[in-house]
Amino acid sequence: MKRMKSSTWVGAFAAVTLVGMVTGCGQAGTSVTPTKPSTSAAADARATTLTVGLQADPATLDPALSSALVDRQVMANIYDTLFSLTPTGKIVPNLVESYSVSKNGLVYTFQLRRGIKFQDGTPFNAEAVKFNLVRDMSPTSARKSELSSIASVETSGNYTVVIHLSHPYSPLLAVLTDRAGMMVSPTAVKKEGANYADHPVGTGPFMFASRVKGDHITLVANPHYWKGKPKLSAVTFKIFTDPNVEITNLENGSIQLADQVPAQQLPMLEKNSNFVVSNQPGLGYQGIYLNVSQPPFNNKYLRLAVDAAINRSLLVNVALKGEATPAWGPFSPESPVFNRALDLPPAPNTQLVEKYLKEAGDPNGFSFTLQTANNPVSTEIAQIVQSMLQPYHIQMNIEQLEFGTLLANNTDHDFQASALGWSGRIDPDNNAYQFWHTGGAQNGSNFSDPTADKLLDEAREALSMTQRKVYYDSFVQELHRQAPYIFLYFPNNTYAYSKQLHGFQVYPDGVFRLYSMWIS
Repeated sequence: MKRMKSSTWVGAFAAVTLVGMVTGCGQAGTSVTPTKPSTSAAADARATTLTVGLQADPATLDPALSSALVDRQVMANIYDTLFSLTPTGKIVPNLVESYSVSKNGLVYTFQLRRGIKFQDGTPFNAEAVKFNLVRDMSPTSARKSELSSIASVETSGNYTVVIHLSHPYSPLLAVLTDRAGMMVSPTAVKKEGANYADHPVGTGPFMFASRVKGDHITLVANPHYWKGKPKLSAVTFKIFTDPNVEITNLENGSIQLADQVPAQQLPMLEKNSNFVVSNQPGLGYQGIYLNVSQPPFNNKYLRLAVDAAINRSLLVNVALKGEATPAWGPFSPESPVFNRALDLPPAPNTQLVEKYLKEAGDPNGFSFTLQTANNPVSTEIAQIVQSMLQPYHIQMNIEQLEFGTLLANNTDHDFQASALGWSGRIDPDNNAYQFWHTGGAQNGSNFSDPTADKLLDEAREALSMTQRKVYYDSFVQELHRQAPYIFLYFPNNTYAYSKQLHGFQVYPDGVFRLYSMWIS
């Protein structure tokens, strides 16, 4: 992760989450109403407008606040990042032109590309980068855990940024390929204030045009994009909370790219010559947050009882038709720190469940409520888990919520159990630290454990992946002892698109890059 020109992640795969529990909106934005075109112009517009299906309504289009994959699918086309990923998982400079790292790993110097402007005309320069990094380091930012190793950010002239770290931080460049590296216009943020997410401005290939909450988001091509104008004139992201409806819209041509494919529909789509289907192992995980700061899950033994009662293999085979891998940790088989003995689950254990219930002081069972997304697959998975707990007199009530409400409740720790997953990142730190380190920006469980904290900190500072894996192995063992999160499965990454869509490439972070695509 410390090469001067690029870094490589081994084992990169496509990463768009398999339909299941959704991976962890304000008012509608300003609409653009174009002049009514001629018939031929309208046909041409249809031919150069891509419609993408999204499995949930993005909660925000502000990178500093985002915590969902669906947000990233839109934002990655509005904002450029300081560094970017290639389809093979290599980290390369993007808005940064070149960079250097001091021998002690504490100082990163970025030379920025010149002549780039934000979509509102604001110059992209060193002050803009500093503004973004400082904003993302603020206590209210969801990025604060990712950038907590930064001690200070300095500028030297208009195009040089110097980042000083408090200690070595191996994941820094990987973090800057994602939301912490998305550059927002300082002018737009200052102008819009709390309403900025309704009027997002970046340097990317597409500009925000309009939004109808719960229905769609439309972007238009940035004619002044620094890499050249996109081939598509516009992109509309259409919201589908039911994956079967999304696939129906793909089949009838209403959308050309679907971000979710139900396991039951994979065989049918794979046989249809009109579509391309990708189905590969991914980096993410799905499971259940347990709120350790309130009853009943402030009792560790009740958490362990639930963990020991679930048959992950049966769940995967029934709900997902085998198109996933049972999980017992945050690092999938595609991760460089995957440990088969620690990250794949044992069989459910009746004796352990009864032992834990007795140690908890509830030998006759207990009850709790699971909050889950209001889509068919999430509901089915919740019902399967519910049935697995019933023999032990553990009563799990199911509360279905709109995705944005589910996310907000998780952030506010306003739940007993919360069914949310993570789409996965190329660096293992991004799959663990912010979720289980004390005060982590996405620590929905409110988990705090000094042993876990120490191991996660040491893994960040280690410079080789071999060294880091030792720390992560110990960390996963600590998770097993504490069970703040019930890992269920590692999703396969599945998506489907029309053969009329060209230029599509798979990226290991699961995000669609639409700049190079076109429709025939």
